[in-house]
Amino acid sequence: MYAYLKGSFVSKTPSSVIVDVNGVGYEVNISLNTYSMIEGLEEGLLFIHLIVREDAQLLYGFSEHKEKDIFLGLISVSGIGAGTARLILSYMKPDEIVKAITYGDAKSLERIKGIGKKTAERAVLELKDKLGKLHTDLPVELPAAAVPSVRQDAVEALQALGIQRSQAEQSVQQILTREPELSLEQLVKKALKGV
Repeated sequence: MYAYLKGSFVSKTPSSVIVDVNGVGYEVNISLNTYSMIEGLEEGLLFIHLIVREDAQLLYGFSEHKEKDIFLGLISVSGIGAGTARLILSYMKPDEIVKAITYGDAKSLERIKGIGKKTAERAVLELKDKLGKLHTDLPVELPAAAVPSVRQDAVEALQALGIQRSQAEQSVQQILTREPELSLEQLVKKALKGV
């Protein structure tokens, strides 16, 4: 139904963005990967996928078409819903997901909260050919500047990905004690490993 939304980014968090398109605000769920790509932008384009449920209509947005293709592939696998697919895209970069699936590395997927051994193996089996066609030409990650609200943003991102607040705060605190200079994306990824 929707291919993309192009407009102003009114409000951004690591898990969602409100896009103003000609005076209409669309709330769009995003991955940490997309957040890192649009964090410094005031406006832009997001590729969109609409999921209609009995109780809600949810928009998922992606900074690149490749990420959307991976998301669509992931949600086609039994046992992986939109929330889990977004979690995978927050934990691993699109190229890392393509590489893991193409090379049959189910173990990398198993490390992600909510992905069991059978689901990881099913994803590899079902998506190997489909995702193997995607090119691995994403730009190298740009370091995000550390800001005072990184701790709070990381906790909110983890909560949006299904982690309990107390657990998220504890994990973020432990990581920041050891490595205080991490970017938001690095902090959330490390916290996801420890949760």
